[in-house]
Amino acid sequence: MTGTPISRRRFLRVASGAAAVGTLAVAADATLIEPNRPRLVRVEVPLRRLPLNFDGLTIAHLSDFHYDPHFSVTPIEAAVRIANEVNPDLVVLTGDFVTSPTLRRRSFVMGAAKQAEPCAEILRRLHARFGIWAVLGNHDAFTDPLYIEATLRRAGIQVLRNGAVPVEWRQQRFWLTGVDDVLAGSDNLEKALRGVPGTEAVVLLAHEPDFADRAATYPVDLQLSGHSHGGQVRFPLVGPVYLPKLARKYPLGLRQVGSLKLYTNPGVGTLLIPVRWNCPPEVTIITLRSSPGVVP
Repeated sequence: MTGTPISRRRFLRVASGAAAVGTLAVAADATLIEPNRPRLVRVEVPLRRLPLNFDGLTIAHLSDFHYDPHFSVTPIEAAVRIANEVNPDLVVLTGDFVTSPTLRRRSFVMGAAKQAEPCAEILRRLHARFGIWAVLGNHDAFTDPLYIEATLRRAGIQVLRNGAVPVEWRQQRFWLTGVDDVLAGSDNLEKALRGVPGTEAVVLLAHEPDFADRAATYPVDLQLSGHSHGGQVRFPLVGPVYLPKLARKYPLGLRQVGSLKLYTNPGVGTLLIPVRWNCPPEVTIITLRSSPGVVP
């Protein structure tokens, strides 16, 4: 009988010690390991209007870099390496190259915008035969979007701001379009689609994924977005701890919105705290497929 209380105390000490070790392990993984190891995710997306010549075209999709010299350099560099190893046909970047400061002093805002320079220096290593294309995110829009756009262009990254370009191959084409940031109220999809024939396939870059509800009312086949970070911390059976406005309906992965397909990338960098758990950074490789019956 005298051994029972000692055994119980020992059990409690062991259990509490195991819990502490487990907590430390999770914390280490969430702060040191998972945020710095982007995973490669491959997705096939059939598009009814995609010309046959583009069947099998690959798009590397990266998003939400939030450049920081301490916390995001490693995952951005890793994401670039992963994307280049796949040798994609096209690379798209769906915004938030910098982080907008909480205090809106001009010196803080310009300091944040200047982080686009080292970010662009890393991203300029990306290569694809149809080019590197980007749209700006809300954090870019709320710092100095003109400065960030110019910085990206100097690095060979073309920025779509309510515009469209044809992607052409062997006398066939589809259109790559991009809208300015939705949260900033700068988006104009009608302007972006001006001059795009209504019968031709359209891939849209829009930072905020919930914009898909509006984009689905236009002749758009596929929307690629970021913004959500996937929540950064996702609990099993519960989901993300927090999602920003315009990323709460379609926060992650491939979705069908009316006749529109949407893919939401969880991003490369982190925001507010440099933590990810059960939501690693991602390089998405999207392979476009021509649906059966498409007109050549």
